[in-house]
Amino acid sequence: MLQFTRIAALAGLAVAAASATGVSAAPRAESALECGIAADMAIVAHSLAREQIQRAKADTIMARIYDVMQSDRGKELMNDILDAAYVSSVPAGQRFAEELYATCMKSGGDMDPVLGKKL
Repeated sequence: MLQFTRIAALAGLAVAAASATGVSAAPRAESALECGIAADMAIVAHSLAREQIQRAKADTIMARIYDVMQSDRGKELMNDILDAAYVSSVPAGQRFAEELYATCMKSGGDMDPVLGKKL
């Protein structure tokens, strides 16, 4: 069931990728389900960072788990989450995911306050 939910959410990410705007910000989640997927990604990304998995290997692992290679928006979100996870100042895995999820839900999908803005 979780795999089906992930596939459905990622399909939504792929559809929304065509309408994504703003190259200077993390992609906005389009639904509560996407906020949940982002939080799940945050837990996995933090675990990979904590285990000191090389970033290139972490990218490959995350892309395989979340099947984002066909979605530019999905890849961008995954990379933003991995970037944040690999910075030493992010909170612990579960707290990072909870903070990301809460921010996403409260802000209508805007995760920039947690993930940071790109220049």
